[in-house]
Amino acid sequence: MTRDNILFSIIGLLLGCIVGFLFANSYNQSHMNRPAATMPAATGELPPNHPPISSNGVSDTSGGATSGAGMPEVQQAIQRARNEPNNFDAQVKAADLYLQIGRYEDAIQLLMKANQLRPDNYETVVKLGDTNFDANHFEVAEKWYNAALQMRPNDVNVRTDLGTTFMARNPPDLDRAISEYHRSLELDPRHEKTLHNLVIAYTKKGDARAAQETLSKLEQVNPQAEDLDRLRSEVAQISGNNAR
Repeated sequence: MTRDNILFSIIGLLLGCIVGFLFANSYNQSHMNRPAATMPAATGELPPNHPPISSNGVSDTSGGATSGAGMPEVQQAIQRARNEPNNFDAQVKAADLYLQIGRYEDAIQLLMKANQLRPDNYETVVKLGDTNFDANHFEVAEKWYNAALQMRPNDVNVRTDLGTTFMARNPPDLDRAISEYHRSLELDPRHEKTLHNLVIAYTKKGDARAAQETLSKLEQVNPQAEDLDRLRSEVAQISGNNAR
């Protein structure tokens, strides 16, 4: 074997060792940094004011998804919420961070503790409705939205969200959803979100005339409204079905 061949063999061997080391190191790092799986926490389908919760108001995160998940800001916020169970702002901040990463059940526990500390805080009550809705706990969301409306009956957004809890559940209660949407429109006849959802509710119910009338109002309010093409198509479909 010539000297050049020996040199090329040594270089090839060294490159093979380097590539193998880098692959093994990358594999180990990716598995070490994978978040641990956790079981969802209980939501607590309870009356809106001062619901019973655990002794410190938050779930135990030791060994859970936040430990070792590579999220120091979340870890610090959760630890502060645990260390300061009577600190309203700490509970809300930790809950907001959980919401950002889609941990709705943990956020609910923290928001329930915040509500216990300040039951008259309107934003927390609404957020409990929103978070339970996002977690698909529609009946629980209904309770929190109703509690918010007891505090501010003229909040059109909350009234509309309340209606949507009836449309989203299985089976849907379309008549109740439509009723709540009409109550919202009594407060603000040009409320775009309400008109949008009302078109959907009438379409699901198969009421082509009411769906078309509501769609026309939505087009007048905002000709560039979200999903207009899809809504038009669905309304046209049920109109065609009814004409047969």
